[in-house]
This record gives sequence, structure tokens and C-alpha cells, in this order.
Amino acid sequence: MNLMCPARILLLPADGQDPEVAERVAQVYAGPFEAAAGSRLAEHLGVRLTVVPELTQHPDAELQAIADLHRGEAVVVLGLDLGLKLPAVVEHTGDGWTRIASDNELTLAAYEQAPDKFRDTIPKDPNNALIDLLAARIAPGGRVLELGSGTGRDAIELERRGFAVRRTDATRAFVEMMRADGHAADELNALTDEYGGPYDAVYASAVFLHFDRAELTAVLRKSARCAPVLAFATREGKGEEWSSRHLDLPRHFVLWQEAPLRDLLTASGWTVEQLERTESKIGTWFQVLAGRA
Repeated sequence: MNLMCPARILLLPADGQDPEVAERVAQVYAGPFEAAAGSRLAEHLGVRLTVVPELTQHPDAELQAIADLHRGEAVVVLGLDLGLKLPAVVEHTGDGWTRIASDNELTLAAYEQAPDKFRDTIPKDPNNALIDLLAARIAPGGRVLELGSGTGRDAIELERRGFAVRRTDATRAFVEMMRADGHAADELNALTDEYGGPYDAVYASAVFLHFDRAELTAVLRKSARCAPVLAFATREGKGEEWSSRHLDLPRHFVLWQEAPLRDLLTASGWTVEQLERTESKIGTWFQVLAGRA
């Protein structure tokens, strides 16, 4: 614990589902109406729960007391309404509570700033290796949800092979780019939005590498609820990195080893059917086809 650092407060909705929490949490706090959900989450995280009866009546004062007690630590608070879309991470800056952007949000902001430059600098060919895996698994005419369509490059090839593609992206600039090219596209954040469906498959090329383990777990589970097949590409490696390639703006990347990736897929409701490696100028990629367990 660093007593000079502010506490990080993870505000989570008390919706009855155990959320994935990426950070190491010191304690869970909840109001009386959120006590049951708080108890489940605290047990899941292996930490103590404290029920605060005054949390809803005096949110600012109680939250400040929690922050003072946990300087340099991260804690979860369930069900508190600060007027923010949940989940959210907040810190007290001295002038009030400030929402802290996540690594994924900073990455999306980078894409928003320079979508045309990104399209001009990335490889022009679609990810045929991943599309081949999908095409061997589901028949033409199948409905495919594409997460992170980006410039729409892969969707064009998927449609050429006979699939019905729902183009989506969390970056509004990419959605507008695809619409300007004459394609229907929806703004959809894989972390916070519902996917709809059902679909025959979920497809995501070079998207999952922007998610940390907890975020990817949530995305994999949501994908399993809307489709029986998943095709995705992510990079092989160790650790995490910030890179400005293709954009000259920093974006966050998470690299994977094969065994932990397989384990995560299994834990998230998937069975790996095929895993192939392909090489590129920036390293090795996993091309993964999975079926819902």
C-alpha cells in the first residue's frame, strides 16, 4: 500500500451477476440492498465485505471515508449512484470524484483520432487464415457478428464468401467510415453492450488483444450466449505493451501464451477446435476456431 496514492474505487452495478474484476481488490463495500450481491462478490474475490447502511443516504461522505481508509489500494463499491454509467473507476482529486479512463478506453480514443491513417497503413488483405477456419465450420448464408470491424476489410471478404455479416465497432469513427463506404454498421462496445442475436458465429480479428484477462473473460462469455461458434485472432507473446504502430498514437495490447489462452476459453464456455499460428511483420498470431461447450 502506498499511503501517498489515492484509493481506486471500482463502482459496480449490483445486478446479481458476479462481474469480472481485473484489479487486486482489498475489500468490497455495499449498501444494505446490495448486501447479498456484495457477499457473493467478496467470497468470489476472497476478501471481506463491509455493509454500509449510510452509503445511499450520504454517498459522498461515505465514499470519501472509504477512500481515506484505502489509500494506495483498490476497493469495490456496489450499487452506488454517482450519475456515472457503471462499471466505472473513480478517484478523488481534491475537487470531487473523477472517473479514470481504462486502458481500453484510451485505446479506443486513439482510434477515434486517426481512423483514415489507420486504414492507410494497415495491410490491405483480409485475414484469410481466420476466414478459412470459419468457412470450413459454418455454411454460406450463416449470420456472423463481427466484433471490432474497424475499416470493414474482413467483412467484405466474409460477405464475398456468402456470409451475412453484422458489422460493429466501439469506435464511432470506424462505424461512420463503413457507413460512408455504403455498408450498414452498428456502434457496439464488446465490453459494455449486449450483442443481440442469435448468430451462427462471432468473428473478431485483432480485437481481443486489446482486452485484459477479466475483460476478455466477459467478452468470451457474452459471445457464448449468442453464438455456437467463435473465430478470433490474437497475438502470441508475454505480458502487455503500448504501441503506436500504424497510428502514431499509443494503444494497449495484451499478448498470450497458448496454454493460458486455451484454459481461459475452457473456463469461459468454449472448446478449442483449431488453433493455428501465422506470421506477420510484428510477430506470431493465433488463429482460433472454438465451439460452444
